[in-house]
Amino acid sequence: MQRDYYEVLGVSKSASKDEIKKSYRKLAKELHPDRNKAADAEAKFKEVQQAYDVLSDPQKRDAYDKYGFAGSQAFNGGGGMGGFAADVGDLGDLFGSFFGGNFGGFDFGGGMRSGSRRGADIEATLQVEFNEGVFGAEKNISYKRKVKCDLCAGSGAKDGKKQTCHECGGRGQVARTQQTIFGTMQTITTCPTCGGTGQEIVDKCTKCKGEGRVDHNEDFKLKIPAGIPDGVTLRFAGQGHAGQHGGAPGDLYITIEVAAHPRLERRGNDIYLDQEIDVVTATLGGEVEIPTVHGQVTMKIPEGTQPGKVLRLSGKAGPKFKGHGNGDQYVRIQVKIPEKLSRDERAKWEQLRG
Repeated sequence: MQRDYYEVLGVSKSASKDEIKKSYRKLAKELHPDRNKAADAEAKFKEVQQAYDVLSDPQKRDAYDKYGFAGSQAFNGGGGMGGFAADVGDLGDLFGSFFGGNFGGFDFGGGMRSGSRRGADIEATLQVEFNEGVFGAEKNISYKRKVKCDLCAGSGAKDGKKQTCHECGGRGQVARTQQTIFGTMQTITTCPTCGGTGQEIVDKCTKCKGEGRVDHNEDFKLKIPAGIPDGVTLRFAGQGHAGQHGGAPGDLYITIEVAAHPRLERRGNDIYLDQEIDVVTATLGGEVEIPTVHGQVTMKIPEGTQPGKVLRLSGKAGPKFKGHGNGDQYVRIQVKIPEKLSRDERAKWEQLRG
């Protein structure tokens, strides 16, 4: 049975658009199949995407609130008006072409293996302007991470000198015995002195103080592809903190947040806009200037245009995220009714009423 969309996102029915967006980002990040290896992660990820696609769209949300699933599905018909939610589970090949194939699975490793320890991951958020999300951009970012100490080559020891650990005798593990209500219990744990390596440092490195790693300010160039969806998290393998005792480095995760535009709203490959016109133009037809990501364009208003009518500007959105060409821009017409009339204006309207 299909779950309620509000329940899927964990928000109330009175939740604001920002609350819905925040919850979606959190859940999408947790459930993404590249990070979550649970058997049902992909299904839950798609369920979250579907819920966000409906609840983030005011019209779809209103229809869903009134008529349930049948109401929201009515918006998925032809004419390109259906909503869009980027399935980042399918983006591996695309991001691979941009970022060297580093959009693979998330490794929750870091356990001990012959004393080695995987480096910690680094997570960051990068905010880009609306047009940068539409057309793509190159960004230089700086962040701090731990790298292998060049003075001791990561050993943590001055001149590389180590000796057999006095506590574990080189085994890397120690046994602890204690009395319990069930009798004598023995547990095997990683040696706290050598960290599982079986060796301890004679003299610590003067640069890293025995850690084998030092802080480093990293400069990183990031290429953002055109049409990237808001909230996508990119993974860059090996760009996190360096591992210890020969362990693999962690990864860098960057979540892209696309800033909102004062008037334009991007949904997938398409852009949406509410445009106000006067009642005369709506009745007789005419032309109005419309903002697009390509600049101002002139759009024709057909005679007898009704409030709420949606007109399409073909190819006036940005480049398609997956595919060729540009998306379309959809313009919903709002007719402005005059609130105050002069004496002459009132007389003319009275004549029209006949």
